[in-house]
Amino acid sequence: MSVHIAAKPGEIAKQILMPGDPLRAKYIADNYLQNAQLVSSTRNIYFYTGNYKGQQISVGASGMGCPSIGIYSYELYTEYEVDSIIRIGTCGAYTADLKLFDIINVDNAYSESSFALYAWGFDENRMPHQGKAFDKINLTSQQNKQALLAASIHSSDIFYRKNWDIPVIAKDNNCVAVEMEAFSLFANARHLQKTAACLLTVSDVIPTGEKISADQREKALHPMIELALESSLV
Repeated sequence: MSVHIAAKPGEIAKQILMPGDPLRAKYIADNYLQNAQLVSSTRNIYFYTGNYKGQQISVGASGMGCPSIGIYSYELYTEYEVDSIIRIGTCGAYTADLKLFDIINVDNAYSESSFALYAWGFDENRMPHQGKAFDKINLTSQQNKQALLAASIHSSDIFYRKNWDIPVIAKDNNCVAVEMEAFSLFANARHLQKTAACLLTVSDVIPTGEKISADQREKALHPMIELALESSLV
């Protein structure tokens, strides 16, 4: 049992999917996992473990932002000996070349965040995916003839900002979209020599103002969830 996760040893699988929203974790457990059991609800951050096509898989929420996923991913890797975390979330597209519901497999996360520097001494603003999950996701999408874009994204600590221009770091590094968690997840995995990947569904196209409605979000995320589950099979 860790500080922020109440699951007992052995109750969390080696492969875990991490949406940001606890209710999304519950939705995935209810609709995709067989014999799913709630193994932690500390702070109303839900973690479930069940079976998907005969393999034990866990799903649990990360909360929002680099600090939150930094805490949960570190405790999963160290206290529960998790091997692989695939973040599954939404993002805002910086380019109108991306459309609503497009799925991105994150190659690199660029950030102004100080997380990697002060946590692990990584003095870089680029954090690449870690381990083999990224390649497994690409291969699985090809086998299933599912459209997928492998690209760099911007992990921002800021959701609301005074200036809505695309930040310089995103422009300079051809970041196609923005989210808030991948950078610290990748940094933790790099430090601990674990596996980490990030799949994102475009929920907003910033240049055009298009957004997925609240009613659409549930169905819109199914292709990403299924890709992450299939890619987690060993």
